[in-house]
Amino acid sequence: MLVAAAALLLGGGGLAAVATTALAGSNDSQPAAGHQHTVLASTISCPDVGIKLRQVPHSAQLQVSKGLATLDRQVHDAYHRMMAGSGSTVLTQLKQQRQRTISTMITAIARDAKRPSYLWKMSGCTMKPVDEGAGTGGFDSTKSTRDGWYQGQQPQPQDGGQQQNQQPGQDGGQQQSQDPGQQQGQNGDQQQNRPGGPSPDDFVDITAVQPNAGDPPFAAPRGGNATTGTFTTECGRNEEGHFNPDNVIVTPGVSNGAHHTHDYVGNKTTDAFSNNDSLAASDTTCTNGDQSTYYWPVLRKLDGNAEQKPGAAQDANVGSVITPATVTLTYRGSQAGQVQAMPRFLRIITGDAKAFTNGTKNANASWSCTGFEDRQLKDKYPLCPNGSQVVRTFAFQNCWDGRDIDSGNHRDHVAFSDRNGNCPNNFRAIPQLVERITYDVPQGNSFAVDSFPEQLHKPVTDHGDFINVMSDDLMNKAVSCINGGRECR
Repeated sequence: MLVAAAALLLGGGGLAAVATTALAGSNDSQPAAGHQHTVLASTISCPDVGIKLRQVPHSAQLQVSKGLATLDRQVHDAYHRMMAGSGSTVLTQLKQQRQRTISTMITAIARDAKRPSYLWKMSGCTMKPVDEGAGTGGFDSTKSTRDGWYQGQQPQPQDGGQQQNQQPGQDGGQQQSQDPGQQQGQNGDQQQNRPGGPSPDDFVDITAVQPNAGDPPFAAPRGGNATTGTFTTECGRNEEGHFNPDNVIVTPGVSNGAHHTHDYVGNKTTDAFSNNDSLAASDTTCTNGDQSTYYWPVLRKLDGNAEQKPGAAQDANVGSVITPATVTLTYRGSQAGQVQAMPRFLRIITGDAKAFTNGTKNANASWSCTGFEDRQLKDKYPLCPNGSQVVRTFAFQNCWDGRDIDSGNHRDHVAFSDRNGNCPNNFRAIPQLVERITYDVPQGNSFAVDSFPEQLHKPVTDHGDFINVMSDDLMNKAVSCINGGRECR
């Protein structure tokens, strides 16, 4: 007898998943009474148009921003239609909507740049099983991350990601409710199976993870050619409550372009409608006059509180926002030698807010616990022992093309060096921003990062955004300190 059909939002660039559970009935072909059978979940998978954009002329920027936001909304709405029982018509309707939106974007770009006809191929979405690479983040965060860290070549799981954190005798997640977290059952049970995620499998006991973070960015540059100085800017913990669901880098000019709430420190006025002039005129929370914009998705308690922060309940991001315990913003040097100044208004995104559906090419999430930061998790939330805080670390790209402060997909103008500090050809080393944010969270699997609703609050989707608005004098001071081996603030 069919007793439940639960659809989980996974779309945006995106996908939506449907899992069907049956209980035994009188038919002998059904499972034994009291047992459940879960049918393989399927997804609606849509190409991420934003990642494929190569050139967006200024004249087309607003139209493209609106288009990207509309594509996200279309998948979000397709999920709701699926939940309402629209069934097979969802894919057809979604393709038609995406064709119209992509056509508008192509026309806008073609007015002042080469027509991006390749975008036409990205309108169709497909149904496929969740386990075809859609569900695990694509790598094993409990294994070493030392090789290929900087160029997106993340270690691959040995078991498809299904049992990557299990020890002998574990059974696919039950162990996670043991030490340090008998607490999981106390604080997280009502949230474990809620539509929108996260799932219990998204959490792992940090004490069961092997050390894996021996190289930068978790260890400072070292060696004969390394520049070992640091420059730290102190900008507070967002005590003033600067929140919005905008993303001025990806969707400038569009309110709620992120569909989740961002924490901001530094520049006090940043929102979707900021520009270089307004950023340069803004006050800052930073004690040294740094006007740069630093922002990331908020972390929430899964307490069911529909806290009315911008971008909250309407986009399935529900729960009390957790104020960071500490925020440390440090610029570091290079393994290979001296760094050069960043240009003012350089924009950098680290990580991928849609990594759950896009795959892990651009994923760069890092989760850990205080006292265990030699163990970094990429696609799991850490369960920390009592007295230990959750740690998020964002390591930003440390190579720049020497020309552009941004690019069509907001990635091509910057890159990660290799493990030896060498930048790609024609790129130059710049100070590497490393953000370290700690939180006091409830015990157990009772917290999650804000996300696009279709990304199910997966930890692999964590990401950080940065716009350099330091004055030239302050940036030159930072470079001098880094290259000179000094620790400065």
